[in-house]
Amino acid sequence: VIGRSSQLMIRSSALRTLSSTAIRACRVPVLTQLGRGMRFFTSEADDSLEYDLVVVGGGPAGLSAAIRAKQLDSNLSVCVLEKGSEIGAHILSGNVFQPTALDELMPDWRQENPAWAQTPVTHDDFVYFPTAKYAIKSPFLPSAMSNHGNFIISLGDICRWLGEKAEDSGVEIYPGFAVSEDPVIDDKGRMVAVKIRDQGVAKDGHHKSNYEPGVKIYGRQIILAEGARGSLSLEVANRYNLSAGRCPPRFSLGVKEVWKVDPEVSRPGHVTHTVGFPMDYMTYGG
Repeated sequence: VIGRSSQLMIRSSALRTLSSTAIRACRVPVLTQLGRGMRFFTSEADDSLEYDLVVVGGGPAGLSAAIRAKQLDSNLSVCVLEKGSEIGAHILSGNVFQPTALDELMPDWRQENPAWAQTPVTHDDFVYFPTAKYAIKSPFLPSAMSNHGNFIISLGDICRWLGEKAEDSGVEIYPGFAVSEDPVIDDKGRMVAVKIRDQGVAKDGHHKSNYEPGVKIYGRQIILAEGARGSLSLEVANRYNLSAGRCPPRFSLGVKEVWKVDPEVSRPGHVTHTVGFPMDYMTYGG
């Protein structure tokens, strides 16, 4: 008989690595009942874990969904799988953050005065560049571009903060594990699990000495929050014909530049909207 503390220690160790070796090291099935949620290690023949909710992607959407699930029912078992080495590792963008949704998710977040929210927007400019050397500053700002009440932030920083909040609420986050683009389908054609990508596979497909087959993560509910053109999301959309009769998703490519600005000319809180060059007259952007 395995005591509760031993069960939790074994479960934590195996979950931390998500490798079949770690799960097989348990030698016996281990069951831990948490309210309605059941997580388990199965036999050697079928290495898998189960949660009430599995979220694929540790960006703002995925983390917010996980937090909200725990708010609705603290007994739910929830995990977030993130391919980056840590939460925020693949979130490189700067951001002008509108806090409306966060106000709904965590009404008291401002009382904490988090480090990522130290630069409120103080001014907006709208500038048109007809050529590379000529700029026209508009005396008017389109209402949709007004950032009054918003913050200039690092999106990676807010993701790390959301990750801490998620873990505080009992969400289990596992960075460094990418999921396979092939969903796990049951005999009724339903997607019931995701599979961690096999580790120790060479580029030509052969198994190296450190090969470990990926673990299946079952979920009563599965949320795909991979971001733009996620490989698993595309496969699921194609499999279940989710894009039929809907507008195709469109994504634009941005280039990030980080400038070091002399503090004497820096304008914290200032947002400049630009349009025009290098785009031509028939293409919006800039």
